[in-house]
Parts: sequence; C-alpha cells; structure tokens
Amino acid sequence: MAQILDPLPSDGQSQILCCYINATSKIQVARITNVPDWYFERVVFPGQRLLFETVSKAILEIHTGMMASAILSDSIPCERLEVEAPESSTFEPAPGAELEASRLAEPFSEPPAAVAVSPAS
Repeated sequence: MAQILDPLPSDGQSQILCCYINATSKIQVARITNVPDWYFERVVFPGQRLLFETVSKAILEIHTGMMASAILSDSIPCERLEVEAPESSTFEPAPGAELEASRLAEPFSEPPAAVAVSPAS
C-alpha cells in the first residue's frame, strides 16, 4: 500500500499495515509525530476507517474537537492497530460466478417472439 502524499523514510525498518476506525460522532485528526523525517496527518470522519502504513514504533495521536480547536484525546501505539495482510492475492470467484460469467460471454440471441394478448371481451 503506497503512501500517496509523503512516503515513509527508507531506513531499513519494516513497515506494518494499520487500521484505525473513528467510532465517535465527531471529526478527528489522526497524526503521527514520532517518526523522524516523516509527516502523517489525516482527517477521519465519523464511522470512517483509516488504513495506513507506518513503522512499528509509531504512535498514532487522535485529536478530537470542534470548529477551531482540537484536544489530544488518545495516543495509540501502531502495533496495536496492525492488521494482517492477506496471504495471497489470488482471486477466488464466488460460487456460481463462473456460470454467470459464461452467460455474459455468450453471444446475444434473438429475443423471444412477442405474444399478442387481446383484452377479454
């Protein structure tokens, strides 16, 4: 997973994939400040999941607040937010998906003949 805005410094530390969920009804700012030469700050809306890569020693600060102020409400070691990456990236279709895909691949056939129905007299 690539960090689009500011990549992690490449100093040989292994990276971990983390997930944070804003379970509050307020907008939060997630920030990591303890990794040298790296800036990470994201707005997390209520109910939103934030997936990010970082080094295992990083600490995620959660700032919650109103319009122009924010209070540091939590500091979470990123090791606690680590998620398991999938073992393989092979795609396994759902049962019946192959049948549906084969139907879509068939050439179009003539539509069934229209049946005229007259109203009952």
